[in-house]
Amino acid sequence: MNVILFGAPGAGKGTQGELLARRRDLARLSTGDLLRDAVRRATPLGTQAKRTMEAGELVPDALILGLVREVMASGAGADGYIFDGFPRTLPQAEGLDALLQELGERIDAVIVLAVEDEAIVRRLSGRLSCPACGAIYNRYTDAPRAEGRCDRCGGTLTQRADDAEETVRRRLDVYREQTEPLIAFYRARGVPLHEVDGDGPVESVHEALVARLVPA
Repeated sequence: MNVILFGAPGAGKGTQGELLARRRDLARLSTGDLLRDAVRRATPLGTQAKRTMEAGELVPDALILGLVREVMASGAGADGYIFDGFPRTLPQAEGLDALLQELGERIDAVIVLAVEDEAIVRRLSGRLSCPACGAIYNRYTDAPRAEGRCDRCGGTLTQRADDAEETVRRRLDVYREQTEPLIAFYRARGVPLHEVDGDGPVESVHEALVARLVPA
């Protein structure tokens, strides 16, 4: 089974992708993870990606697709893949379609994790992390006991630059611009599309997602 998991930044794609991968014995494929791993291992594609990112440029679709091809050609996902937030653009979707045809595979379902914009803004703009121990908090839903201090180690909590509210709203605009054409792309190909309410407890969202993929 090959599943594409779409969702706005902060919608829970990573969490739900990991849960589904474990439950269905699928390989989770996140292009962000692939890029970081390729750069760390200094592979030819990783070296090329590093140069591009250090120059402040977007990583080309062809390079992203090359990383995906490497993983799929390795047979890492014998029982299928969860494509987490990939493809992001129509050229990536077309490239993935061609790669799957070449490998005799197909996309079996597209899942869209739907969360209202204001809930996303609250999730991300409230997110705080501890650089010292890696603990994560949210000033609205899971605040530390002492403001700005980590409960676990006492370190000073920080906020990622891309979690600032104005930046989050720009990221949401970009997501909508990119994703709506992709949904139309897969709908035109007759791929089953399912929308799951992502604004709830992790376990409830997971069960709702699984129910869309596996008949009761």
